[in-house]
Amino acid sequence: MDGSSYYIPAAAMGLALTVKAPALSRSWRDPLLRSVCALLSLAGLVFFFAAPPTIAEVNDITGIGNVSAPLVYCLLSAFSASCLVLVVNWRGGPPEETRRTTRRIIAGYGVVVAALIMLFTLGHAPVERLVDFDTYYARTPYMREMIVLYLAALTVAGVAMNFMCGRWALQVRGWLRAGLLIIVIGYLFNLAYLTTKFTAVIARWNGHDLDYLSSDAAPVLASVGAQVSAVGFCLPLACRRVGDSWTSWSTYRRLGPLWHELRPVSCVADRGVRISWWSPVELQVTQRESDIHDGMLSLYPYFDPAVRSRAYAAAVAAGSSPARAGAEADAAMVAVAVRARAADPEGRVISSAAADDAPAASPEGPRDLVRMSIALRHSPVVAAARESAGTRPGSDFHERTR
Repeated sequence: MDGSSYYIPAAAMGLALTVKAPALSRSWRDPLLRSVCALLSLAGLVFFFAAPPTIAEVNDITGIGNVSAPLVYCLLSAFSASCLVLVVNWRGGPPEETRRTTRRIIAGYGVVVAALIMLFTLGHAPVERLVDFDTYYARTPYMREMIVLYLAALTVAGVAMNFMCGRWALQVRGWLRAGLLIIVIGYLFNLAYLTTKFTAVIARWNGHDLDYLSSDAAPVLASVGAQVSAVGFCLPLACRRVGDSWTSWSTYRRLGPLWHELRPVSCVADRGVRISWWSPVELQVTQRESDIHDGMLSLYPYFDPAVRSRAYAAAVAAGSSPARAGAEADAAMVAVAVRARAADPEGRVISSAAADDAPAASPEGPRDLVRMSIALRHSPVVAAARESAGTRPGSDFHERTR
């Protein structure tokens, strides 16, 4: 008995936990992330301590015959509780209700763990059994109750998990729904594992020998169920992370044209501290947006509301929606202002605006920077504004964009 069928899934859980560890160190206050890591840790411990070589080693080290049995049963109970806690935190809801439900689950399975330890202490199991403890001691007082208790606790958790995840899957879509359905499949394997265990134990009660169901079939079903369920738990979280990163990178890329347009008038080159290229993409997006706002701030004295008004009218006449037309108008005004600033290297307009103590002209309301950036590259209205600014600002722009 080399225990490879146990150690391989234990190693898989350990690898998944290693992948999650950096995120946990950064966001250890996140209850969902803590629940995922607790689940992966307990799953790995269950498989490790349930392996026959580990069972024999633990029994030898402690000097207590079959002490591995209640240890594994307690770990299984804790794992079941962690699964329920994870789903409760994952599903969300009122924080106080979520915390109350979590406390009830932990308290309930804490009682189960205490009862398992007490029953083992009261019972008598002198003959070491590495793979068939459940069936060998199925009719032994106190051992019998301990075995039934842990199987019942696992059954309650399995049915509850299938019910909660199945009902939740009907209410959501996308990767979350896929993950929940995978969890349901995994727990169907777990229920099959429990069925084989109960069948073998009940057969012993009635004088029959179906030990192979408990010793051979059940471990395989448990291994498959745990690994499938782990995939279901990790898939939506991983895909959400990938999706968020993809969205951020897409935003960063689409802001490129506007960032490059404003680069000559922004203070990017003079900034002493710049974030590195390997920094988180969210930080890079924030930096690029900051650079854009800095550049636009320096252009405020050169913004011409008349240019924006004509560009907006031209965009609407060309069939653009109000939101898109507003972004095109803002982009056209920025493009013209950049050229006006380039034609005023001494900053006379800025000096004049400061002397007059007049507020800089700017479009009202927040700007859609991404749409502005796209318009700078693709909008014919912006192209016409650039062309007219290259000749005589404002002279023939209305004619070109009519």
